[in-house]
Amino acid sequence: MNKTYQHIFKSIVAIIFATMLFSCQDRLNTVRKWEQDFNKPQTSGKGINLFYTDSGAVKANLRSPKLLDYTQKRFPYREFPNGLEVDFFNQQQEKSTIIADYGIIYNSTGLVDLRGNVKITTSDSTVLKADQLYWDQERNWVFSDINYTINLNNGAINKGEGFDANEKFDKFISRSNVGIQYIDESEK
Repeated sequence: MNKTYQHIFKSIVAIIFATMLFSCQDRLNTVRKWEQDFNKPQTSGKGINLFYTDSGAVKANLRSPKLLDYTQKRFPYREFPNGLEVDFFNQQQEKSTIIADYGIIYNSTGLVDLRGNVKITTSDSTVLKADQLYWDQERNWVFSDINYTINLNNGAINKGEGFDANEKFDKFISRSNVGIQYIDESEK
């Protein structure tokens, strides 16, 4: 009789173990599905046309064929895989434009990474071209570590590798450059 109880006890333990195993496997599959969903964008949009206004005045207009929003991640960001175009307007409603083949905005740091045929045209007709450009929105600073070309509104041309500048490009520091500069000697 004692062996019968042992056999029944072992059978019950085996059934409980099998049930727990399958139950855990089912939960593991559910967790894996959640993880897959977490790696997908939280939202996405096509044909994006966003306006940023302040006190009724348009400050910026962003246009992009596609937006992927990953703000649910630990290091949140928004990605523009098919490029973007942004118009910025100053207090006099003068327009400056940024165009790039790809862009990503990191929410936590305020850093914008623009890549592929990046072109900035300021309201005073200064044109900067580069393959990659970073914009620190909090410090109002633009920089790159790779080749660039800048055509200033006075006709000066500067080509170089790496630069730092403020958003207005009136403070521009080039790491190495070659170009044509025009100096107004009447301002001595």
